[in-house]
Amino acid sequence: MANLGPGRPRLEQRRRQGTTPRAEILDAAAELFTTKGYANTSTRAVADAVGIRQASLYHHFAAKDDILDALLAETVAGPVEFAQRMMAEPESAVVQLYALALFDVRQLRTARWNLGALYLLPELRTERFVAFRRRRDELRGHYERLAAASSAAAGESEGSRILPFRLVETVIAIRYDEGDAGIDTEREIPDGIVRIVGHRGDVGAVRAAACALLARLGEIGGTPPA
Repeated sequence: MANLGPGRPRLEQRRRQGTTPRAEILDAAAELFTTKGYANTSTRAVADAVGIRQASLYHHFAAKDDILDALLAETVAGPVEFAQRMMAEPESAVVQLYALALFDVRQLRTARWNLGALYLLPELRTERFVAFRRRRDELRGHYERLAAASSAAAGESEGSRILPFRLVETVIAIRYDEGDAGIDTEREIPDGIVRIVGHRGDVGAVRAAACALLARLGEIGGTPPA
Protein backbone atom coordinates (compact mmCIF):
# COMPACT_ATOMS: atom_id res chain seq x y z
CA MET A 1 0.00 0.00 0.00
CA ALA A 2 1.12 3.57 -0.69
CA ASN A 3 0.81 6.30 1.91
CA LEU A 4 0.63 9.68 0.17
CA GLY A 5 0.00 11.87 3.16
CA PRO A 6 -2.36 12.19 6.13
CA GLY A 7 -5.26 9.76 6.42
CA ARG A 8 -5.61 6.16 5.46
CA PRO A 9 -3.06 4.68 3.05
CA ARG A 10 -4.03 3.78 -0.48
CA LEU A 11 -4.89 0.22 -1.32
CA GLU A 12 -2.43 0.39 -4.21
CA GLN A 13 -0.29 2.82 -6.20
CA ARG A 14 -1.91 5.81 -7.92
CA ARG A 15 -3.53 4.78 -11.22
CA ARG A 16 -5.99 7.55 -12.16
CA GLN A 17 -5.42 10.83 -13.95
CA GLY A 18 -5.30 13.82 -11.64
CA THR A 19 -2.82 15.61 -9.43
CA THR A 20 -4.93 15.34 -6.26
CA PRO A 21 -7.07 12.59 -4.69
CA ARG A 22 -10.16 14.69 -5.44
CA ALA A 23 -9.24 14.93 -9.13
CA GLU A 24 -8.63 11.18 -9.26
CA ILE A 25 -12.06 10.52 -7.76
CA LEU A 26 -13.67 12.78 -10.35
CA ASP A 27 -11.81 11.05 -13.17
CA ALA A 28 -12.88 7.60 -11.99
CA ALA A 29 -16.47 8.71 -11.45
CA ALA A 30 -16.60 10.37 -14.88
CA GLU A 31 -15.52 7.13 -16.52
CA LEU A 32 -17.96 4.98 -14.58
CA PHE A 33 -20.93 7.36 -14.86
CA THR A 34 -20.50 7.66 -18.63
CA THR A 35 -19.75 4.01 -19.37
CA LYS A 36 -21.62 2.02 -16.69
CA GLY A 37 -24.38 4.51 -15.90
CA TYR A 38 -24.91 6.80 -12.93
CA ALA A 39 -27.54 4.63 -11.26
CA ASN A 40 -25.38 1.53 -11.70
CA THR A 41 -22.29 3.08 -10.10
CA SER A 42 -21.78 3.06 -6.34
CA THR A 43 -19.35 5.14 -4.35
CA ARG A 44 -17.58 1.88 -3.50
CA ALA A 45 -17.06 1.23 -7.21
CA VAL A 46 -15.60 4.73 -7.63
CA ALA A 47 -13.29 4.22 -4.65
CA ASP A 48 -12.18 0.85 -6.02
CA ALA A 49 -11.42 2.42 -9.41
CA VAL A 50 -9.20 4.99 -7.70
CA GLY A 51 -7.56 2.45 -5.40
CA ILE A 52 -8.71 4.03 -2.15
CA ARG A 53 -11.07 3.01 0.64
CA GLN A 54 -14.67 4.15 0.46
CA ALA A 55 -14.18 6.08 3.73
CA SER A 56 -11.39 8.07 2.06
CA LEU A 57 -13.73 9.04 -0.77
CA TYR A 58 -16.20 10.46 1.75
CA HIS A 59 -13.46 12.76 2.99
CA HIS A 60 -13.77 14.61 -0.34
CA PHE A 61 -17.44 14.01 -1.29
CA ALA A 62 -20.27 13.39 1.16
CA ALA A 63 -22.45 11.57 -1.39
CA LYS A 64 -22.56 10.35 -4.97
CA ASP A 65 -24.66 13.28 -6.13
CA ASP A 66 -21.93 15.65 -4.87
CA ILE A 67 -19.53 13.95 -7.29
CA LEU A 68 -22.02 14.28 -10.14
CA ASP A 69 -22.59 17.94 -9.33
CA ALA A 70 -18.85 18.64 -9.43
CA LEU A 71 -18.47 16.88 -12.78
CA LEU A 72 -21.39 18.73 -14.33
CA ALA A 73 -20.08 22.06 -13.08
CA GLU A 74 -16.86 21.46 -15.00
CA THR A 75 -18.75 21.28 -18.30
CA VAL A 76 -20.15 24.81 -18.07
CA ALA A 77 -17.69 26.72 -15.89
CA GLY A 78 -15.13 27.27 -18.64
CA PRO A 79 -17.46 28.57 -21.37
CA VAL A 80 -19.41 30.76 -18.92
CA GLU A 81 -16.21 32.38 -17.68
CA PHE A 82 -14.99 32.85 -21.25
CA ALA A 83 -18.29 34.43 -22.34
CA GLN A 84 -18.08 36.86 -19.43
CA ARG A 85 -14.53 37.84 -20.35
CA MET A 86 -15.56 38.51 -23.96
CA MET A 87 -18.17 41.07 -22.92
CA ALA A 88 -15.41 43.67 -22.55
CA GLU A 89 -13.98 42.93 -26.01
CA PRO A 90 -14.68 45.13 -29.06
CA GLU A 91 -15.42 42.36 -31.58
CA SER A 92 -18.86 42.13 -33.18
CA ALA A 93 -21.53 39.84 -31.75
CA VAL A 94 -21.16 37.33 -34.57
CA VAL A 95 -17.39 37.05 -34.02
CA GLN A 96 -17.90 36.57 -30.27
CA LEU A 97 -20.62 34.01 -30.94
CA TYR A 98 -18.27 32.06 -33.20
CA ALA A 99 -15.50 32.24 -30.59
CA LEU A 100 -17.81 31.00 -27.82
CA ALA A 101 -19.09 28.15 -29.98
CA LEU A 102 -15.57 27.11 -30.96
CA PHE A 103 -14.39 27.24 -27.35
CA ASP A 104 -17.38 25.21 -26.18
CA VAL A 105 -17.28 22.64 -29.00
CA ARG A 106 -13.60 22.08 -28.39
CA GLN A 107 -13.97 21.48 -24.66
CA LEU A 108 -16.95 19.15 -25.17
CA ARG A 109 -15.16 17.22 -27.91
CA THR A 110 -11.77 16.84 -26.25
CA ALA A 111 -12.77 16.23 -22.62
CA ARG A 112 -11.48 12.88 -21.41
CA TRP A 113 -15.05 11.65 -20.74
CA ASN A 114 -18.28 12.64 -22.50
CA LEU A 115 -19.85 14.27 -19.45
CA GLY A 116 -22.48 16.08 -21.49
CA ALA A 117 -24.20 12.72 -21.91
CA LEU A 118 -25.19 13.03 -18.24
CA TYR A 119 -27.39 16.07 -18.96
CA LEU A 120 -30.39 13.81 -19.56
CA LEU A 121 -30.24 12.05 -16.20
CA PRO A 122 -33.60 12.33 -14.41
CA GLU A 123 -31.73 13.24 -11.21
CA LEU A 124 -30.83 16.60 -12.76
CA ARG A 125 -34.48 17.68 -12.59
CA THR A 126 -34.44 17.56 -8.78
CA GLU A 127 -33.84 20.43 -6.37
CA ARG A 128 -30.37 19.05 -5.63
CA PHE A 129 -29.10 20.19 -9.04
CA VAL A 130 -30.85 23.54 -9.30
CA ALA A 131 -27.52 25.39 -9.06
CA PHE A 132 -26.17 23.48 -12.03
CA ARG A 133 -29.33 24.12 -14.05
CA ARG A 134 -29.05 27.83 -13.34
CA ARG A 135 -25.40 27.84 -14.39
CA ARG A 136 -26.25 26.06 -17.63
CA ASP A 137 -29.08 28.53 -18.20
CA GLU A 138 -26.52 31.30 -17.73
CA LEU A 139 -24.41 29.81 -20.50
CA ARG A 140 -27.46 29.46 -22.74
CA GLY A 141 -28.23 33.12 -22.01
CA HIS A 142 -24.82 34.18 -23.34
CA TYR A 143 -25.46 32.26 -26.56
CA GLU A 144 -28.92 33.78 -26.93
CA ARG A 145 -27.65 37.29 -26.25
CA LEU A 146 -24.96 37.05 -28.92
CA ALA A 147 -27.21 35.23 -31.38
CA ALA A 148 -29.97 37.82 -30.94
CA ALA A 149 -27.52 40.66 -31.60
CA SER A 150 -26.13 38.85 -34.65
CA SER A 151 -29.61 38.03 -35.97
CA ALA A 152 -30.83 41.59 -35.50
CA ALA A 153 -27.86 42.91 -37.45
CA ALA A 154 -28.66 40.48 -40.27
CA GLY A 155 -32.40 41.13 -40.20
CA GLU A 156 -33.17 37.55 -39.20
CA SER A 157 -36.08 36.31 -37.09
CA GLU A 158 -35.91 36.24 -33.32
CA GLY A 159 -36.22 32.45 -33.44
CA SER A 160 -32.66 32.03 -34.68
CA ARG A 161 -31.33 33.00 -31.25
CA ILE A 162 -32.26 29.67 -29.61
CA LEU A 163 -30.57 27.34 -32.09
CA PRO A 164 -26.82 28.04 -31.64
CA PHE A 165 -26.68 26.66 -28.08
CA ARG A 166 -28.55 23.53 -29.15
CA LEU A 167 -26.31 23.04 -32.16
CA VAL A 168 -23.19 23.18 -30.00
CA GLU A 169 -24.58 20.47 -27.74
CA THR A 170 -24.99 18.10 -30.69
CA VAL A 171 -21.29 17.41 -30.12
CA ILE A 172 -22.39 15.34 -27.13
CA ALA A 173 -24.61 13.06 -29.23
CA ILE A 174 -22.07 12.84 -32.06
CA ARG A 175 -19.41 11.76 -29.60
CA TYR A 176 -21.75 9.33 -27.87
CA ASP A 177 -22.92 7.66 -31.07
CA GLU A 178 -19.91 7.62 -33.34
CA GLY A 179 -17.04 9.70 -32.07
CA ASP A 180 -16.28 12.49 -34.54
CA ALA A 181 -17.26 10.18 -37.42
CA GLY A 182 -15.26 12.27 -39.87
CA ILE A 183 -17.13 15.46 -38.93
CA ASP A 184 -14.93 18.49 -38.33
CA THR A 185 -17.12 19.73 -35.49
CA GLU A 186 -14.73 22.53 -34.50
CA ARG A 187 -15.25 24.09 -37.90
CA GLU A 188 -18.63 22.96 -39.16
CA ILE A 189 -20.68 23.71 -36.04
CA PRO A 190 -19.46 27.31 -35.54
CA ASP A 191 -19.69 27.88 -39.32
CA GLY A 192 -23.26 26.57 -39.23
CA ILE A 193 -24.14 28.89 -36.35
CA VAL A 194 -22.93 31.90 -38.34
CA ARG A 195 -25.27 30.90 -41.14
CA ILE A 196 -28.19 30.26 -38.74
CA VAL A 197 -28.02 33.82 -37.43
CA GLY A 198 -28.09 35.12 -40.99
CA HIS A 199 -24.58 36.47 -41.41
CA ARG A 200 -24.15 37.19 -45.11
CA GLY A 201 -20.47 38.06 -45.12
CA ASP A 202 -17.40 35.87 -45.42
CA VAL A 203 -17.61 33.09 -42.84
CA GLY A 204 -13.88 32.56 -43.17
CA ALA A 205 -13.26 36.12 -42.04
CA VAL A 206 -15.49 35.61 -39.00
CA ARG A 207 -13.63 32.38 -38.21
CA ALA A 208 -10.23 34.09 -38.44
CA ALA A 209 -11.37 36.98 -36.23
CA ALA A 210 -12.81 34.56 -33.67
CA CYS A 211 -9.60 32.55 -33.54
CA ALA A 212 -7.60 35.75 -33.11
CA LEU A 213 -9.89 36.73 -30.23
CA LEU A 214 -9.42 33.34 -28.58
CA ALA A 215 -5.66 33.64 -28.97
CA ARG A 216 -5.64 37.16 -27.52
CA LEU A 217 -7.55 35.90 -24.50
CA GLY A 218 -5.07 33.07 -24.12
CA GLU A 219 -7.42 30.21 -24.90
CA ILE A 220 -6.29 28.58 -28.15
CA GLY A 221 -3.87 29.29 -30.98
CA GLY A 222 -4.72 31.96 -33.51
CA THR A 223 -4.69 29.61 -36.49
CA PRO A 224 -8.22 28.77 -37.66
CA PRO A 225 -9.05 25.05 -37.46
CA ALA A 226 -8.20 23.21 -40.66
